[in-house]
Formats: sequence, C-alpha cells, structure tokens
Amino acid sequence: MSPLVTSIIAVPLIAVVVTSAVLALRRRPRHAAAVLLGSAAVVMLAAVGMLALTATGAAAGTSAGVAVTETTTSTSSSAAWAALLGAAIAVAGSSIGAAIAVAYTGAAALAAMSERPEIFGRAMVVVGLAEGIAIYGLVIAVILIGKA
Repeated sequence: MSPLVTSIIAVPLIAVVVTSAVLALRRRPRHAAAVLLGSAAVVMLAAVGMLALTATGAAAGTSAGVAVTETTTSTSSSAAWAALLGAAIAVAGSSIGAAIAVAYTGAAALAAMSERPEIFGRAMVVVGLAEGIAIYGLVIAVILIGKA
C-alpha cells in the first residue's frame, strides 16, 4: 500500500478521533473516556484492516509472477511494516490501559492518603504498578522493532 493511500485513510480517521474527543470533553466530561475508548477501538480495527490489505496485496503480487528478487523485497518490507504496526498497537493499547489503571488507582490512593497520610509509600507503589503496564507495551514494541 502506497504512503498516499495510507495517508488518505489515516488523516480522516485521526480527524474523527480528535473531533469526537473534543466534543465529548465539552458536552459530557464523564462520558469522554467511553468515547475515547470507542475511537481507539475504531482506529485499531482500521489498522488491522490496513494490515490485512497489505498482506493480501503482497500475496497477490507473488501470484502474478513477479521476479524472485522483487518478491523477497516486497515481502520483507511488508513484514517490517507489520512489525512497526504491531509495535504501535502495543504501545497505544498499553498506554490506554495504563492511563485507565492510573486514573482509578491514583484516585483511590489520594482518597486513602487524605485519611491516613502515613500510607503514602504503599499508595505510590500501587500507582507505580499500574504505570508498569505502559512499560510492558514499550518493551514489546522494542522487541518488535528489533525484529523488523
């Protein structure tokens, strides 16, 4: 898939996500998280669809009798593209999960510390464990980029 086609697909999708986030935050701040998660799901489905189109496009190119050297180059470039897309999905998914976890654990930690300030250390450990989810996604992304 050419970069032009990818940008034609990606730019309106990003515009929809940003617009829905802004509208959700203005009208109903409490429902903004649900709208953002729905938008993230749509973006993830679009990324999987683009990956499927790329994979089938590479398969169609090999069955059309393309030279062996061109087939090897296109297959390796599509594999690298798939690894980079997987890394992006890993970072995005883990960051969203970590944000949700930190929101809940941070609020609970602040509420607990307002009653008993001496539990600050234990509360921060729990919040740090929630932030670890994003680090796991980053590690997976580094592994995938290393294989690309």
